[in-house]
Amino acid sequence: MKAVVVRQWGGADAAIIEDFEPSQPAPGELLIRVKATSINPFDWSVREGYLKDYIGLPFMLGSDVAGTIEALGDGVEDWQVGTPVYGMKGLRGGAYAEYTTALPSEISKKPEILSYLEAASVPHAALTAWYSLFTNGNLREGQRVLIHAAAGGVGHFAVQFAKLKGAYVIGTASAHNEAFLCELGVDEFVDYTATRFEDAVKAVDLVIDLVGFGTAERSLKFLKKGGTLVCCVTAPPFEAAAQQGVEAKYVMGQSSAELLTEIARLIDSGRVKPHLQQVFNFDQIHQALQLSQGRHVCGKLAVTVAD
Repeated sequence: MKAVVVRQWGGADAAIIEDFEPSQPAPGELLIRVKATSINPFDWSVREGYLKDYIGLPFMLGSDVAGTIEALGDGVEDWQVGTPVYGMKGLRGGAYAEYTTALPSEISKKPEILSYLEAASVPHAALTAWYSLFTNGNLREGQRVLIHAAAGGVGHFAVQFAKLKGAYVIGTASAHNEAFLCELGVDEFVDYTATRFEDAVKAVDLVIDLVGFGTAERSLKFLKKGGTLVCCVTAPPFEAAAQQGVEAKYVMGQSSAELLTEIARLIDSGRVKPHLQQVFNFDQIHQALQLSQGRHVCGKLAVTVAD
């Protein structure tokens, strides 16, 4: 099988497509025939070595997976060969491959109304959005939430989830994404290229920072006392937040079969929808990673692995 492997940390050239023997599922695992995967900033961050304290080399890249169950390891119950599934590998990696193993806790049945490409775009981004808003942000109906980079992979799911919760949603993005975000339901749009967001936003209960690099510090200006700052890119300013009476948290998406099932239910009901900006072939995965690293993707980039 073909898979993308990193043997030394670095740029685009560090991700190499190589041939491997397909892994057999260990006890408690499933083997998935991968139909599609998608690109997350997490993936090129791994390649660059930002998570080398948690990951060893060589490492097979890829977090998001959509495909069919090919084989069951000993002890796996409640699953059948051929079942369409989607899931998140996270720090275990290996989704940029024609076959990958997964734990039952990492996957759920694929949303029925989505193609494999669409389904592959969901897990990592949607789970990160869910954890940011609800598990860590404790978002409640009627609260005001600001989502930075609202048109991106995590952001466009966060907007939809927050609106379903009954929150007042403010989204920052560049001007060409305004129509897209208004269609998703944002109550206020801020073009960060034309306006300093701290001058345009009034008091909010929750900030989801999907940009990093000083954005969190600037956001403290309009966070209510007792509010929450959730950071998903760079570490939050814990001390400055505490001094202002704000709780700061760092979130890294993690897999949850239970939440994937709930998200699939929302998608199949028509209340949540992934957006694909562009689809790549497997041998174009380097270009896809580079495009993602430019940080101007609207929605997600998906990769076809097999028909």
